[in-house]
Amino acid sequence: MALEVNNLEGNEVADDYSRTSVPQGRWSDTWYIFKSNFLKLVLINVFVLITFAPAIVLLFFRSSYIQLLGNVYPLNTSILFPYYSDVSGLAERVTLSADILFYAALVLSGFIAAIGVAGAGYSIRRIINTHGQFTLKGFFHGVKVNYLSTVLPVTVFMLFLYATFLVGDWSKIVSATGGNSAGAITAFVFIIIATVLVGIFSAWQYAVGTTYKVKFKDLYKNSFILLVGSVLRTVFMVGFSLIPVWLFMIGGVVRVISYIVFVFIGFSFILLCWTAFTQSVFDAYINPTIKAAEEDKKAARTQEEVIEDDKQRARELLAAGKSELISRPILPIAAEAAVAGIGKTFTRENIAAVKAGRDKLGAEVASYEDAHKNDTVYAEYNKLFAERERALTDEVGKKGKKKKKISAANLLK
Repeated sequence: MALEVNNLEGNEVADDYSRTSVPQGRWSDTWYIFKSNFLKLVLINVFVLITFAPAIVLLFFRSSYIQLLGNVYPLNTSILFPYYSDVSGLAERVTLSADILFYAALVLSGFIAAIGVAGAGYSIRRIINTHGQFTLKGFFHGVKVNYLSTVLPVTVFMLFLYATFLVGDWSKIVSATGGNSAGAITAFVFIIIATVLVGIFSAWQYAVGTTYKVKFKDLYKNSFILLVGSVLRTVFMVGFSLIPVWLFMIGGVVRVISYIVFVFIGFSFILLCWTAFTQSVFDAYINPTIKAAEEDKKAARTQEEVIEDDKQRARELLAAGKSELISRPILPIAAEAAVAGIGKTFTRENIAAVKAGRDKLGAEVASYEDAHKNDTVYAEYNKLFAERERALTDEVGKKGKKKKKISAANLLK
């Protein structure tokens, strides 16, 4: 499938490193990176966790705030008039009021969390593209170059998530107060679907925006094209990448395990899986320009080094081009002339017979080669390569003439 993306090839955000080719398959290479750079991923995860601290604190205070109001308000619906008036829906209204306040602050905390996601995304992509290079300076450089490309999709997704929470609270109020909940539940289902779709699109927007330098309109267009072009794989990889989140949602002992996972590797695991997947799509459909580190070294070579490299390459071409099967006669051996082998059991006489047969065959091969070595086909072939080999040493011509440059380009003409 050809993807008509714009302004991506050659515009990678890789200011402080040069990409290297993948020595093996993308996923086997990612697994190797995960194993060999585990401590680096843990360190990156700690930095992300620090930037998520405001969001974690807000969620803790939200839970405490609701619990405090539960101790103040008469939320027990079994206590009826005349002790208390009807309190149906009061608990849901308390939750809604808390969510309006705390989840709004949670959206704002996304501006801080985007710092960690920007730096971590850049660092992990650098580890993938260089097979292990990571520096703290590179992490903060990633924050500098990728923050705007990160905070935009994060904020959009957080706004939809905020709306999902509020619509969910509203549907619970309608249901608790005996109203017609069909419309509220329908709205809740639609907002969940919209949030999931926006979340997946935002993930692609984050991948494109933090990998390539593109204009705003091209960012949205290319993200949509890449999403549609790999929709099934995208859905699968989103689900796979969010394994730490699914563990958290199970609850019980598994939730405790998920806490440990998030502290040490959870965020890095999510970003590593998503980054490896999106990079595989980029490599398959966009063919980005890779600047190898050897190019800088090659550009700094002296003229003498360039000449010597050309000579060495010419020698290699000669060695690869000259064939022993063509340069010398080889005796055609019939099947009946082949030397007989020995079985599992043998005697000294059998060994002597085999040796005599090999010596006889060797003599016949040498005799045939000597008799036909001056045949035209072999003589012309060897003469051709002899002249070319002499060109490697005949660097100085007659007196007064300039030294001839020897290179792979003019050697085999």
